[in-house]
Amino acid sequence: MYGLMLTKQEHQEIEYLLKREMEEITLDLGDHRIDSSIKGAMEKRYDVLFQLFRRFANGEECLQYMPKKKKQN
Repeated sequence: MYGLMLTKQEHQEIEYLLKREMEEITLDLGDHRIDSSIKGAMEKRYDVLFQLFRRFANGEECLQYMPKKKKQN
């Protein structure tokens, strides 16, 4: 386990960067031109970013960015 000390400003900046990246991935996942294998990698990245985001954000914000359930065929 690693520890990290941040100032309030650094905390807010990391939170902002995570939000922006997750929003961009969400938009790209809706693009029909992107191959499904690429979308799979993007979903994995989103999951990792969301796990980091959970450490910085409050519960309400986490609900907004919670990954969608994957459809079962």
